[in-house]
Amino acid sequence: MKKHAAVCATALVCASYAHAQSSVTLYGIIDEGVQFISNNKNVVNGHNVGGRQFALDSTNGINGTRWGLKGTEALGGGLSAIFTLESGFNINNGQLAQGGDMFGRQAFAGLSSTQFGSVTLGRQYDSVFYFVQPVSTMGYFGSASFSHPGDMDNLNNSIRLNNSIRYSSPSFRGLTFGGQWSFGGQPGNFTGGSGYNAGVAYNNGPLALGFAYEYFKNPTGTSAGTGFFTDNPNGASALSGILNSGYATASSFQVVTGGATYKIGAATLGVAYSNTQYGNIGALGGHTAKFNTGEAGVKYQFTPAFYAGIGYMYTKGDAVSNGAGGSVGNQHFNQVAALADYFLSKRTDLYAEAAFQKASGVSSTGSAAVANIGNLGDSSNQRQFQVRVAIRHRF
Repeated sequence: MKKHAAVCATALVCASYAHAQSSVTLYGIIDEGVQFISNNKNVVNGHNVGGRQFALDSTNGINGTRWGLKGTEALGGGLSAIFTLESGFNINNGQLAQGGDMFGRQAFAGLSSTQFGSVTLGRQYDSVFYFVQPVSTMGYFGSASFSHPGDMDNLNNSIRLNNSIRYSSPSFRGLTFGGQWSFGGQPGNFTGGSGYNAGVAYNNGPLALGFAYEYFKNPTGTSAGTGFFTDNPNGASALSGILNSGYATASSFQVVTGGATYKIGAATLGVAYSNTQYGNIGALGGHTAKFNTGEAGVKYQFTPAFYAGIGYMYTKGDAVSNGAGGSVGNQHFNQVAALADYFLSKRTDLYAEAAFQKASGVSSTGSAAVANIGNLGDSSNQRQFQVRVAIRHRF
């Protein structure tokens, strides 16, 4: 009997030790709100009549609704095996987000070292997200209302990278860096459809800085789930609006972006910039389309439970020859967005936001440029206004 008790005790100790060295966490966010859009394109009998939209929405708030699993197993010497599986979904109809991917937000596994950093493989965010988004209005406010037109610089992480391997360094007194390679490969073209990115950030005291570079070759995939613009399984291109759909035949895509924030008491001041280029556009005689976006924002923490702020964004697109004596792409966008957020508890908050955008010039398709806030849909004219009142709960 004593021998049996000793064996049981030993087994319990071992089980407790194994449990202490590994964990799996279920987590999620539900972000549901009532959303109003003043004017979205609506074609009836071949005529664009425009239209207001007033509906429940759970995918375009501060956080897209999601659930996920995170796991870690300590391997000794500061080394751990890690994984993340994260799925976006719409709570109003139960459908999957990200084009129907089961784990469309993130799906990766790898190794993490406290001394050397981490290496992960799978479907992942890029360096723009990790290093620059935190110091942009998209980072310290987080809502699609603060997204740049068409999210062309991916600061709103509309696009993830499939088949990628990513390195992330540990922090060296606030300095971090990393890089990523997305495997492509096409018959006769080993690097076709591939891309890479890298970034660096510094966060120490009141100052935070971030910089990232991204390049993708043949960004429009020949089949669903391939390419940068067509990374989702439904094959839909991220170049969906008239802002940049005319650049779908570009043979390269490039983003250079950086930003900074500085805290003064309860206030956070921020500026950011991005340059986006669609290179060697086949439909436009091999010319390159360029966009420059600048932004500034201020956030104020009135109490531990309440903050509010405002941001301004300006985007300018350069004219591109259409090969027929004319030009396209000479577009200008002015956008103002504001947000107020009140926390009922550590896990639940109520927020309200609003954004206004005005467009001018000629779109990528040669028609008049139209407004489009946060990829919520093309307006039928040059102006668009969006309002959202929502509740967010984390678990």
